Amino acid sequence: MSRVALVTGGSRGIGAAISIALKNAGYKVAANYAGNDEKAQAFKEETGIPVYKWDVSNYQSCVDGIAKVEADLGPIEVLVNNAGITRDAMFHKMTPEQWGEVINTNLTGLFNMTHPVWTGMRDRSFGRVINISSINGQKGQMGQANYSAAKAGDLGFTKALSQEGAAKGITVNAICPGYIGTEMVRAIPEKVLNERIIPQIPVGRLGEPEEIARCVVFLASDDAGFITGSTISANGGQFFV
Repeated sequence: MSRVALVTGGSRGIGAAISIALKNAGYKVAANYAGNDEKAQAFKEETGIPVYKWDVSNYQSCVDGIAKVEADLGPIEVLVNNAGITRDAMFHKMTPEQWGEVINTNLTGLFNMTHPVWTGMRDRSFGRVINISSINGQKGQMGQANYSAAKAGDLGFTKALSQEGAAKGITVNAICPGYIGTEMVRAIPEKVLNERIIPQIPVGRLGEPEEIARCVVFLASDDAGFITGSTISANGGQFFV
């Protein structure tokens, strides 16, 4: 029987690539999304992957959404915490709302999503939790004190929870993408991309969403059973830990 995988933020960008790659690898995939109904329905029609709408920053919404997915597809065995937002501002101009929205989605969202599936994974002695962090959680980024703090917190969450899951057959790992050629990144003016961003990347190009997705497929597999608490830095050599 195919394992069930749930991808948050799974209908657009990196999340869409992850959802598709997992489906192609034989998983039964559910894609969560937060707001864009039109894009989500188009993704569902194009891929056949069911979509489910809820806000990962709200714990009860996660509990209810996960229950719906499990009723439709079965117990969630692979969880990909990919959903994230930005509210960029220089720190002296950052509002409490900008700070809180990013922390609540990008960090607390991991608790909200993982906590409801954790007991089931423990009971079944199998689970894969894969957290999509960021290069900016590793090195920091000006104008992103909120985002960098949340993404760094994702790595601490990964390392701590991996120690709790290890004896129960649950691995918890993180991926830190660098600059990936999503719709959002490709909307950056070409001059900025070519003169300020790509020159910082030793391989000389943006990453592709599918390259992050392949990392997820590996970490979700039985072949990755001895890897936990780890971080894959998929950034083209831009930053080394």
